[in-house]
Amino acid sequence: MSKHNCSELQVLRSSGQLLLQPLWDRLRTSEALIQSPFFPVLFAIVTYLGFCLPFVVLDFLCPWVPALRRYKIHPDFSPSARQQLLPCLWQTLYQHLVFVFPMTLLYWVRGPALLPPEAPELLQFLRDVLLCLLLFDAEFFAWHVLHHRVPWLYRTFHKVHHQNASPFALATQYMSLWELFSLGFFDLMNITLLRCHPLTVLAFHVLNLWLSVEDHSGYDFPWSTHRLVPFGWYGGVAHHDLHHSQFTCNFAPYFTHWDRILGTLRPAPLPAIILQNFAERFTWEIYWVI
Repeated sequence: MSKHNCSELQVLRSSGQLLLQPLWDRLRTSEALIQSPFFPVLFAIVTYLGFCLPFVVLDFLCPWVPALRRYKIHPDFSPSARQQLLPCLWQTLYQHLVFVFPMTLLYWVRGPALLPPEAPELLQFLRDVLLCLLLFDAEFFAWHVLHHRVPWLYRTFHKVHHQNASPFALATQYMSLWELFSLGFFDLMNITLLRCHPLTVLAFHVLNLWLSVEDHSGYDFPWSTHRLVPFGWYGGVAHHDLHHSQFTCNFAPYFTHWDRILGTLRPAPLPAIILQNFAERFTWEIYWVI
């Protein structure tokens, strides 16, 4: 490679790094908090509940706001605060405080990792986030299929997550301790293998939590992730809801390629709002033809 090409690559790399450097510098002002043993658990709980809260509010408003029911996959279902919401919330808090926190404390005792002064390059940041998502999707797909196909594994470890046939946001992490630690192991393994920058790790965790909550939210909005990703590459909330109701399809948490390859992909029905719009348009066109 010529010196000219090398210098152009260096400039491009530096400009990509400068885009994320102000954000990283801002985060590094809280370095003591980020390096504390409390940060991983606090970050996970606050982010998770922050993503769940809007959907919980929508569930409370849905009976009184008919417009919301048009986007709800199960319009007649509303989770009970006492029987569903509070038990799910309690289990999430209990598992993170009693089991996850001691694990992070043991990891922290080994010595907190020093935060690098430089931010990652933008392309490297985007690449690693996408790779983490694809790896996690493949790993959980294999784990998920195995725990559905082996009856003992399903009854012992995964059945608890399927106690809610109609998912809702706070049911996202309503799972056995084995399942929670399995997902955490995949997460840690991937960011370690890829040697991800701490900013990349935070971004991936935020994205992963959001996609998980959205998949269980029970709402299929026009701006839902699966409507933004083209060519049907991403399953989304409707696909995962179908898995909860039928058990034998749509095992991948996010993307559709693994289910497509193994023949377990089942397209989700169109939401009521789209069917209604189609019916109205079809009726209008027939009217003008007549």
